[in-house]
Amino acid sequence: MLNSTRKRILVTIAIILLMTGSGFAGGVVVDRLVQPLQKTETISVPAGSAADFQLMVDAWNLIHQNYVDQSAVNDNTLTYGAVSGMVDSLGDTGHSRFLSPDMVKSEQQFTNGSFEGIGAEVQLLNNHVVIVAPIDGSPAQKAGVAPGDIILKVDGVDVTGQTLEAVVQKILGPAGTKVTIELQNPDTKAIRDLTITRAKITVENVTWSMVPGTTIAHIHISGFSDGITVQLKTALKAIQAQGATGLVFDLRDNPGGLLSEAVGVTSQFLSSGSVLEEKDVKGTIHQVPVTAGGLATNLPMVVLINQGSASAAEIVSGAIQDAKRGQLVGATTFGTGTVLEEFPLPDQSAMLLATQEWLTPKGRTIWHKGIAPDQAVPLASGVSPLFPSAEKSMTAAQVQSSGDAQLLKALQLLNAVKVMTTP
Repeated sequence: MLNSTRKRILVTIAIILLMTGSGFAGGVVVDRLVQPLQKTETISVPAGSAADFQLMVDAWNLIHQNYVDQSAVNDNTLTYGAVSGMVDSLGDTGHSRFLSPDMVKSEQQFTNGSFEGIGAEVQLLNNHVVIVAPIDGSPAQKAGVAPGDIILKVDGVDVTGQTLEAVVQKILGPAGTKVTIELQNPDTKAIRDLTITRAKITVENVTWSMVPGTTIAHIHISGFSDGITVQLKTALKAIQAQGATGLVFDLRDNPGGLLSEAVGVTSQFLSSGSVLEEKDVKGTIHQVPVTAGGLATNLPMVVLINQGSASAAEIVSGAIQDAKRGQLVGATTFGTGTVLEEFPLPDQSAMLLATQEWLTPKGRTIWHKGIAPDQAVPLASGVSPLFPSAEKSMTAAQVQSSGDAQLLKALQLLNAVKVMTTP
């Protein structure tokens, strides 16, 4: 029986290629702690399941007695493979899953905002591993990895049809080492090879800048790790002190994170109402309310989203859209929608199982659908989003010629175009 101290986890449909060794992490949303299972000395077979358990024992013994390459027979690997298979059989691809002890550690490191790897979040889709989003400032982003890219090969090895974990394991490696990934653009079908040097990554989750030549502030949140609500409050106080008359709130390429931070961030812009709804297996709806005391509930704003906006980023954008607090500009988001709970196992591994579905405050389903923008604005091929870290050293003219049509549309909606003539 789970008690009231458990942590609830809401995870993106993806995992992040982060850690050295065999670990990887996801955009995890944590609220409460799950009570660990108690290890017992005796094995209890559920009533009516003896034949099924005997089948697993028979398979185990046959492998140990007959498989020709006994060097490949590892008890721990067989066990984890069996547990993974059980979870995968549920059909909740990319959501419910088994985590090895290293994967559990990686999840924890992601929420702390520091990790090693290439910094790209992925998802299994139509028998291919697909990029959800590169982390802002990561080696993957710098190399040109884009949301929607399909991973075809890793270091020359075809990974089509392989499991998500198997592909992740091939991409993982220590900081300073290189990996070559063959990617396919989902729209043009063009194929390219990128050689990426893995690195230690410290995520700067909240960055901001006044857009050159305007009184409009641009805030980008790259992930919902622990503490970003406090960071956002600091940024909001600073832009208000500089006399900002509007805000471009940028959630592009944001793979998600902590549910508590999604609630805290949304609450900075809404004075009342709900942030989201949670629906359990019986269809019961639980409202998650806005936290009072937001710092920017009246500041005009536009929210930028794209295919790389997932999980907590979709919670925030969906709530703002439902409340008609600001227009959404860009492209339809990724479509994450289950609330997962982490159930620790005795050897420090864990199972993530979908126990609830989250909806927008008005009850709109996001799972597999995503959040559609109010203003659909695509980026031209080869154009990357312009984030505040780059804007700080640009002129107004350079912003105008950047090609970031989504940002320029947001500025237009905030009546900023007329003041973008200062060089």
